[in-house]
Amino acid sequence: MRLNGKVAIITGAGAGIGKAAAILFAAEGATVHAWDLKMEALQAVAAEGKGKIVPHVVDVTNRPQIKETVEKILGTDKKIDILVNNAGITADGLLIKMDEAAWDRVINVNLKGVFNCCQAVMRAMIDNGGGSIINTSSVVGVYGNPGQVNYSATKAGVIGMTKTLCKEMGKKKIRVNAVAPGFISTDMTAKVPEKVLTMMLEKTPLQRLGSPEDIARAYLFLASDESSFVSGQVLGVDGGLSL
Repeated sequence: MRLNGKVAIITGAGAGIGKAAAILFAAEGATVHAWDLKMEALQAVAAEGKGKIVPHVVDVTNRPQIKETVEKILGTDKKIDILVNNAGITADGLLIKMDEAAWDRVINVNLKGVFNCCQAVMRAMIDNGGGSIINTSSVVGVYGNPGQVNYSATKAGVIGMTKTLCKEMGKKKIRVNAVAPGFISTDMTAKVPEKVLTMMLEKTPLQRLGSPEDIARAYLFLASDESSFVSGQVLGVDGGLSL
């Protein structure tokens, strides 16, 4: 029960990595506030998990909705210990062909969404004497990837935000870290052409895709007191792909 008594928000919790993290965090004793766009998906996660998972329909680009939901959580649980900025989307294409709408959509969810959620919980974490913020980057945010200029830019931006917030909030005992997954078996990677996945598997020393649970366990480490002296770090969970 490494998160016993903790209150956590996990965005993008309706499927994939976010779902795995919500179930794991609840099993480890946290009260998990699971955010996503579809209540039906969130209710299925809550039914599958063991522990307390509270579903909330929240769009991470909607600042008033975020503020209202955070206030509701504070009204019931009085604090927020953990924020996992897991929500993310792709709209792939080469830059020369990419329309502005695809750029803006990915930037607004993957980067501004992290800004929105961090800003919304930070005061509560300060008042509570500290907390842990975990931002989801990607291996492509470190090394780039053809056809993902918007996605890569957001994930690189998340790394810069993580390191800066670590320096800004350390004195308030708020730890800020990032996880950089490699290629993980989710609905998002299901859209990747098979030849691209095959190429990535050949480059991955462990010779497999990661599972959502692989990333959820990394989140758990960074959320727990086991990482109490870890901040400003980018934890690669990629099977060795980044070597």
